[in-house]
Amino acid sequence: MKPISFEKIKKAAIASLKEPGGQRKPLPKKESNKFSTLYVFRHAETYDNHRRIFSGRRQSQLTKQGIQQAKFLARKLKNKKIDLFIISPLVRCRQTVKPIKEYHPKAKLKVEKLLTERDYGKLTGKSKIKLMQENFEKAVLYRRSYEVAPPGGESLRQVQQKRVFPFCKKLEKKLSKEKINVAICCTNNTMRLIRMYFENLSIEGMLTLENPFCDYAAYVIKH
Repeated sequence: MKPISFEKIKKAAIASLKEPGGQRKPLPKKESNKFSTLYVFRHAETYDNHRRIFSGRRQSQLTKQGIQQAKFLARKLKNKKIDLFIISPLVRCRQTVKPIKEYHPKAKLKVEKLLTERDYGKLTGKSKIKLMQENFEKAVLYRRSYEVAPPGGESLRQVQQKRVFPFCKKLEKKLSKEKINVAICCTNNTMRLIRMYFENLSIEGMLTLENPFCDYAAYVIKH
């Protein structure tokens, strides 16, 4: 495995802290009328995002701005053909999908446990800024490394291997077999790993991604 640059993940961690959901590169958008299309997007801004809190599996709700972001995303997706929404069990994903689904009343909704966000263990509910001030290197590794797990929590490798990649493989087969279009609403870490799978990204490429609050990625799944 190619060594991961600490400088690159440090830069990504600092940028994310300054502007959570800040979009620096356009998301891939490939769609098809012939084959299945997969839409993937992150939930909108939550109170934990706004306060720079390690959220993980906390049930942090959308801010007023987050609600507006979800409505903006809904308008972006309103003319797409979506047969099924798959969401994380977290309330922030359900809140984000609500205005989107209003444009797609016939689409089904499924809650998928494999999309459960990374467990931050003892860091859950703690301030990212405070940790960066107390122990900068450890904070960067806890937030952005592939192998290092927060105390009592999960590493991104564990999330990838236990949940996200198995989910992606199962989903790919489902879309190929059923010839449907699916939209996924998940959390930032989960979306990074989904993008890693469908874009064939390197580990370092995945670790340095920052997914925006009100945009989507789209992938063609050939039958």
